[in-house]
Amino acid sequence: MDHGAALAMRVRELTDRYRSRCLWFLREDHYPVSTEEILRVLGWIERHGDREAYRLAAELREWLSRNSSAPSVV
Repeated sequence: MDHGAALAMRVRELTDRYRSRCLWFLREDHYPVSTEEILRVLGWIERHGDREAYRLAAELREWLSRNSSAPSVV
């Protein structure tokens, strides 16, 4: 699995994990795709989640920043 696919899968998993608590206003079938959308969702999770949510979102944000030259993860 390439880096982009792995990142997309982790973003989807985190989105699902915190959807009811932090992302209740998003459609149930919506997943962020572009870098901008992913960063926005990670920010919502960091602000409205618990400590573990913050840690996981920050980890993904760091992973995303390592490859910020890519316009999208998928």
